[in-house]
Amino acid sequence: MQDVGVGLYPSMSLLNHSCDPNCVIVFEGYQLLLRSVREIQIGEELTISYIESLMPTSERQKQLMRQYCFECDCLLCQNQEKDVEKLAGDQRAWKEVRDAVNEVKYPKSKEDWEQVLARCQNLLSSNVGRLPDTNIYQLKMLDCAMDACINLESWEEALYYGRRTLEPYSLYYPGFHPLRAVQLMRVGKLQYSQDMFPQALETLKQAYNIMKVTHGPDHSLMQALMEIKEQCVVSKSLIHCFLTSSKFPNVLNEIFPPCQYICRALYLFFLHFICYNTEY
Repeated sequence: MQDVGVGLYPSMSLLNHSCDPNCVIVFEGYQLLLRSVREIQIGEELTISYIESLMPTSERQKQLMRQYCFECDCLLCQNQEKDVEKLAGDQRAWKEVRDAVNEVKYPKSKEDWEQVLARCQNLLSSNVGRLPDTNIYQLKMLDCAMDACINLESWEEALYYGRRTLEPYSLYYPGFHPLRAVQLMRVGKLQYSQDMFPQALETLKQAYNIMKVTHGPDHSLMQALMEIKEQCVVSKSLIHCFLTSSKFPNVLNEIFPPCQYICRALYLFFLHFICYNTEY
């Protein structure tokens, strides 16, 4: 879910803002979809978030005043909920990370991504014990490192960073949120590429349960999720069959044990061919 352009949808201007909205906006091509993410009472106002809700209360208020000329008085702003977790850790460290994240400007070449990854690795390494992954700037740095690894096709390292983001995502995007659904889908696909079929299936199921609400069953992203989820189910079943099926006689296994692993290796080669030709 990245910015790719500007669209004008006049009817959506009727919706007011809340930092804890009951609706979200997703896109299908040029089409804008308004989706409810929780039960809405009769007469209750429909709301969306005009800004990124991950920001601390003070930053959200500044952006809303600067861009939309109003102060938000929603319950989330009144309670300043989760602000402590969002800025946890050493202040000097997270300010340095914040500045580094803001300096990343849409890398285009492999060399650009390598520089981004090196910067992320250095900061993440130097801030071990100083910043928890729940710090929002540390979280953005992990996301940045994950994106860099994916663009450099370093799948195993991308999975390492991606898995670290899941707990903070569940904290800051609870319930049904499209960003969490997409992140779970990305991590699930990375797990699938590493032959971690049980783990991938569980992660993809979580993504499915959220995305069926935030995107709906007919959305192209939902269709892609269902496809990779089905592939994961088949892969998990076939691996189990290869290793446990009675079609591998015990005598043959005793005489030539590697045969079953050769079959598995050939099958995994086929899976890798599929995985590495799948976009993240």
